[in-house]
Amino acid sequence: MAPRPEVRDTLSPTLDTAPKDSVVLPAYSTEDKYEDDPWNLPELQDNGLKWSELDTKGKVLRVLTAVVKFILLVGFLYMFVCSLDVLSSAFQLVGGKAAGDIFQDNAVLSNPVAGLVIGVLVTLLVQSSSTSSSIVVSMVSSGLLEVQSAVPVIMGANIGTSVTNTIVAMMQAGDRNEFRRAFAGATVHDFFNWLSVLILLPLEAATGVLYKLTKIIIDSFNIQGGNNAPDLLNVITDPLTDAIIELDKKVISDIATGDPAARNKSLIKIWCKTEKITTLVNITVPSDANCTTGALCWVEGNKTLTQINVTETINLERCNHIFVYANLPDLAVGLILLALSLLILCTCLILIVKLLNSMLKGQVAVVIKKVLNTGIGVISLERAYPLTLGSNIGTTTTAILAAMAAPGETLANSLQVALCHFFFNIAGILLWYPIPFTRIPIRLARALGNRTAKYRWFAALYLLLCFLLMPLTILGLSLAGWQVLVGVAVPIVVLAIFIIVVNLMQARCPQYLPSGLRDWDFLPRPLHSMAPWDRVVTSGMAFCGARCCCKCCQSTDDEEKGLQERKKSLEIYDNPVLTRDDEPQETSKETMKATQL
Repeated sequence: MAPRPEVRDTLSPTLDTAPKDSVVLPAYSTEDKYEDDPWNLPELQDNGLKWSELDTKGKVLRVLTAVVKFILLVGFLYMFVCSLDVLSSAFQLVGGKAAGDIFQDNAVLSNPVAGLVIGVLVTLLVQSSSTSSSIVVSMVSSGLLEVQSAVPVIMGANIGTSVTNTIVAMMQAGDRNEFRRAFAGATVHDFFNWLSVLILLPLEAATGVLYKLTKIIIDSFNIQGGNNAPDLLNVITDPLTDAIIELDKKVISDIATGDPAARNKSLIKIWCKTEKITTLVNITVPSDANCTTGALCWVEGNKTLTQINVTETINLERCNHIFVYANLPDLAVGLILLALSLLILCTCLILIVKLLNSMLKGQVAVVIKKVLNTGIGVISLERAYPLTLGSNIGTTTTAILAAMAAPGETLANSLQVALCHFFFNIAGILLWYPIPFTRIPIRLARALGNRTAKYRWFAALYLLLCFLLMPLTILGLSLAGWQVLVGVAVPIVVLAIFIIVVNLMQARCPQYLPSGLRDWDFLPRPLHSMAPWDRVVTSGMAFCGARCCCKCCQSTDDEEKGLQERKKSLEIYDNPVLTRDDEPQETSKETMKATQL
């Protein structure tokens, strides 16, 4: 028999000197017997190179990279502002003639609850509160939406933007503890927005506190209106936006004043340079009484004539935008510009965020790490909460930037809407952050994180309920009338408050509850436990996996089954490192397999 090859385990060097008569257990993988706190965070090291550690070439490359990133950031910011101007023009083309009356007299947007839900659903579509708030500001700047009707829409935009965090958190569902922390960190934003809306929306509907506060601030700015109003960012954006589209805003003002002829005119400006010539024209009137006072009036035969001034517009020079020769209706051009501006808007926002993310690294990351006492990209839920609130404040700058791009005559209203967005978030922070007892969103997010870690399908149910079914239900009830909304919502709210109070008393002071309410066992188990629902969902997923899977999935299962069988076959061979010398030798084939293991 060939001698067995020598195999050494570098991880366990003391095994070679083990006594021959000692009992050695077979080799197998072990797991930690004690599970750590699932809310503990892993520690990460900052491996970035410091400035002093770079050579001359590295320093030059870092400076050039920073300069290029800054230039790109300014360019994307410029394109973002220009897209906002084009977006405002697109809204005017799509609805400048009819939608103005619809938005002003629409019972849907006059209902604060419906406006809130519309803000949620619009933000769900564009996946960005910055984009949706910019759209609202653009609608206000184009005169299609009033400030008071826009405030609930802005609140809904704050809620809808948190769905992005929740979707990203669901990508961590593979690891239970990571999913627990990720989902709690995402939904703390949800709870902050929902709780803020529950307090501030009724308050705004009853008192108009945000509208009045921002109105006082805007009035104190003494912003000029009309032709003398400042254009601010339009000075630098007009060269590009005027090359894309120019509108004849006089048509909209003529429609607002009731001129019927203006409804047949196009909003697209064709002639940028015109000249008006006034001439005297002789006209026939029925009698002398119809002559204009002070005007010359005479009779020729059986006709009475008079003179009036007639102003004629002479077209001198065409505009230079790309749609000047396009024989398209206003609606078609508006839809094209709407899609184009939204695409550029979203793209610029994404690129700006990525550029800022890449620029705020290195030494900046070291400073942030010292301040937060955490690793890069790894923070606790308690520290994520104030960062989330800060991001809520930061995102309001987009709306303010969009308002600054508004034309002078609507600049005040646009800035007022942007400030309403800002003070809504400030009020929410004052409600749910300064006093530790009021940081309810953290406790709710932690409880939801534990729930979704145990039943991971509950995350998809939460996403579906909170951001689709519930908003659509509320919108339908609000469209049916406030009586229907109140009749359905009030019993549900009262029941929810009762359940919350009973749950708190069951946990803290059950002796004050009647014996029947000290637990929920008197209810059917599916009404107070997720376990029955978990069995249904699990069995349903197993059924779908068995019946509906494709051949690729079946082949994957076969591969996994084969792998498990190979593992079982390998488990019958002993590890040669742990085998005593006096044991009988295996065949050479078996010995080789064990060595490979």
